Amino acid sequence: MFEGIIPALVTPFKENFDVDFEGIAKNLDYLEKHVDALVPAGTTGEAATLSYEEHIEVVRYVCEVASKPVIAGAGSNSTREALYLAKEVEKAGANAAMFVTPYYNKPNPDGLVKHYNEIAKEISIPILVYNVPSRTGINVTPETAKKLSEIEGVAGLKEASGNLKQVAEIIRITSDDFAVLSGDDFLTLPILMLGGRGVISVTANVAPHIMKEMYEAFKRGDVEKAREIHYRLMPLYDALFIDTNPIPVKKALELMGLAAGKPRLPLVELSEEKTEKLKKVLSELELI
Repeated sequence: MFEGIIPALVTPFKENFDVDFEGIAKNLDYLEKHVDALVPAGTTGEAATLSYEEHIEVVRYVCEVASKPVIAGAGSNSTREALYLAKEVEKAGANAAMFVTPYYNKPNPDGLVKHYNEIAKEISIPILVYNVPSRTGINVTPETAKKLSEIEGVAGLKEASGNLKQVAEIIRITSDDFAVLSGDDFLTLPILMLGGRGVISVTANVAPHIMKEMYEAFKRGDVEKAREIHYRLMPLYDALFIDTNPIPVKKALELMGLAAGKPRLPLVELSEEKTEKLKKVLSELELI
């Protein structure tokens, strides 16, 4: 479950900004034959602006209609709220849950360990820690990652620090049972080469077949082919982060005829100038 190409799903919205459940199903139909698992209600899924009820319903719906394992987003900067979401996504049918490190209140390493330990004690599905310092203001150091890996139920780490030296050290000092996944699309191949298991990906919403081709080339030992695909994907990696995620990926899906809708405020739709740049990249990859 914690390996391969795993899209961090967008949450499509209707014109009135209600969740578009039919749109979720349409996107899953496009994705599922190419991916290894699914992450609903994470950063790319605009979890920050979903109500708890919407969050749980999105997870429940994906669990009901998907044929792949579901790793549900369930993080909060409040341990109590994270525990609530943890229990609810487990009841909704998730195979695992992903918890972003608590943001804004900036716990120290002891607080982080206690946070994840409290969650792990309360649910029976495995936990994935999500480290994204650019959004949370704190970093899971290799030393803290090692302590987290020793908690029963904590199965892996989505690493989006952008620091390859840190990723390498985490992989080096944790056990082989602890899965390290890239949280940065452009570092997917480098992290695989360091011993990572795969990627939780924005780009996989748009080009799952190309991401999967790169992963499979690497797994069979054809590093040259994997590297060729990595470089082919680099303009798309850049284009999908031309603005705050998930603004560009929602526009890309719209251009491709898939379900997206505008992001909820305070995020706004991609500008016309940036949309033209995105269109050019999508066209060059024959995605539109």
